[in-house]
Amino acid sequence: MTDLADLNATELLRGFRAGDFTPVEVAEAVIARITAWEPKIAALYHYRPEEALATARDSAERWRRGEARALDGVPVTIKENIATRGAPMPLGTAARELAAASDDAPAAARLREAGAVILAKTTMPDYGMLSSGLSSFHPLTRNPWDTSRNPGGSSSGAGAAAAAGYGPLHVGTDIGGSIRLPAGWCGVFGLKPSFGRVPVDPPYWGRVAGPMTRTAADAALMMRELSRPDPRDGMSLPPAEIAWEALEIDPKGLRIGLQLDAGIGMEVAPEVRACIEGAARLFEAAGAIVEPVAPFLTREMLDGLDIFWRQRAWADIAPLAEAQQAKILPYILRWAEGGRDISGAELYRGLSQMGAIRDATLRATEGFDFVLSPVAPCASYPAELASPIDDPDRPFEHICFTVPYNFSEQPAASVNAGYTASGLPIGLQIAGRRFDDIGVLRLSAAFERMRGEQRPWPEP
Repeated sequence: MTDLADLNATELLRGFRAGDFTPVEVAEAVIARITAWEPKIAALYHYRPEEALATARDSAERWRRGEARALDGVPVTIKENIATRGAPMPLGTAARELAAASDDAPAAARLREAGAVILAKTTMPDYGMLSSGLSSFHPLTRNPWDTSRNPGGSSSGAGAAAAAGYGPLHVGTDIGGSIRLPAGWCGVFGLKPSFGRVPVDPPYWGRVAGPMTRTAADAALMMRELSRPDPRDGMSLPPAEIAWEALEIDPKGLRIGLQLDAGIGMEVAPEVRACIEGAARLFEAAGAIVEPVAPFLTREMLDGLDIFWRQRAWADIAPLAEAQQAKILPYILRWAEGGRDISGAELYRGLSQMGAIRDATLRATEGFDFVLSPVAPCASYPAELASPIDDPDRPFEHICFTVPYNFSEQPAASVNAGYTASGLPIGLQIAGRRFDDIGVLRLSAAFERMRGEQRPWPEP
């Protein structure tokens, strides 16, 4: 019999409805899973099992009375930088003063309203500016597929928790690949929604919150709740009626682009390239028209983005006392210090590259219904490194497939496409047209059906 901790959200809701098990039994199973895994992967922050059990008991009572809510009793974790009432937000760094959040941010509020059982927050690196499980505040987060490897980031704990089976639903954030990269390296599903589809607080260019799950169907269940309006996000999209659970699609006749070369950054590893080419062949066999997409990101764009983010990070760090600065992860401090002497003109040119990335991405993808690519050019890398090349002078060389879709505002997902010879997951990115979040979920679900049997989830 499948462990209750490994059931997806749809199966849990069906079981609660039928009386096969209760939210309390599921919470206990997930807590047991966490007890077994957490010493090895360190994915959680502000873990409160007794509070989770109390919430599960309340949920069980609502099911008993026939008053269950949309996600009643389903376990969920929330990334540390999404405010959750009562939990401090260190933003991954030991340099911040800790104070409990007074209110839930939109994503946390919607999940709580839907009856989900909030188990814990999940870890992230300093200021969310690494694709790594490294942090000066949290213990080193590791990849459950191989604990010597990195889960990615900045939604590092969410990716690790999803792969380890800490319940079915996890929320991450993404401003350059921070949902998709850990999803790809941890072998789970992750959706970066269209910009503004999921309200966030505070909003910022390119920043989104989205689901990290084991299936596209579970992500769709989350999107039904996460996409509900919230007045705190003045950059959010107008409310839309979307049939989130209608995930059927016929790939026949779809125009699908295939991008295997980002043009800059790290070279795509042969195993990754072969895996993504295999995914494209599956879509061709299903009747899709697959055509190549030429590289469109330039060095000027990537370096401009680096200039802007260094200066923005330094603007946050510079006012800190020297003793506080000394607590920041050395890689992040060195990287941010590169923004110390940037001129106003340089900053303006860097900022303008966000618009250049948006325009280039939209032009390159406008003729396609969807675009396939690797999520990352490599499989997971050693856990102790800050990035695959571990060089703060070249921090973005591994995000050249993911970051364009943050600034073009297009939805993009990571879905597991296969494994390296050593057994590490390889993520396929599926990007769609602006606002077609449901289309990306549908094509991802179709690929999940086509890709064949997956390897068993890792065990502690």
